[in-house]
Amino acid sequence: MAIRNFMARRGTPSVIYSDRGTNFIGASRQMKEAAAAVNVDDIMREFTSVDTTWSFNPPLAPHMGGSWERLIGSVKRNLQKINPPRNPTDEVLRNVLIEVENTINSRPLTHVPVDDDSAPALTPNHFLLGSSNGIKPYTTFDDNNSALRQNILASQVLANTFWKRWLNDYLPEITKRSKWFCKTAPVAVGDVVVIADPRLPRNCWPKGKVIETHPGKDGEVRSATVRTSTGVYVRAVTKLAVLDVRREGSKPA
Repeated sequence: MAIRNFMARRGTPSVIYSDRGTNFIGASRQMKEAAAAVNVDDIMREFTSVDTTWSFNPPLAPHMGGSWERLIGSVKRNLQKINPPRNPTDEVLRNVLIEVENTINSRPLTHVPVDDDSAPALTPNHFLLGSSNGIKPYTTFDDNNSALRQNILASQVLANTFWKRWLNDYLPEITKRSKWFCKTAPVAVGDVVVIADPRLPRNCWPKGKVIETHPGKDGEVRSATVRTSTGVYVRAVTKLAVLDVRREGSKPA
């Protein structure tokens, strides 16, 4: 059912990558058995009519999951920290998890060529939804629908709480300034950056160009002035993630 739900929402995958969880192993085996059966009902025939390959990591090697394992870990940690005042209903929990999914898929990606420094950073949602944020306007409710209103407000509060906690967890991954191990280049004028700030609206990643840097007394760059499509902002370098981007045809420095 989980695989069918995924296929209905995102399309049919050609390859599924996962660890060797017993649920994944069992699902893969059942798919193969149903595909090999001669007499199979219409539901299972539709389920197995696609040519989907399941690629498993070696046993006891979660590190080979790479980026997806890190994202799963960050989601689990921050969901545990939300601590809602009361247990959410199934519908509220489902909505929160879908909002979390959108938050994860709205994160900026790096190592991409761009034609315009003011254009939004490439995100997984560009491949899934066609834009960085596919949220549609919320439906307005009548006064008689107080229960519906309370549910959507509760789910949005939880989603906002997750956004703030997850961003603090994810920000060190995209800044990559390991000053304790090796010398890294500071933020410089001309760098294309995204602003990561928990105070911003959920899933908001303003992108712009550094036009001025502000060193501290020790000579290290502590903050920078960034020009975005909506204005000019001064932000600490801890809130700026430099995108490794360049225009098509240009060579890396």
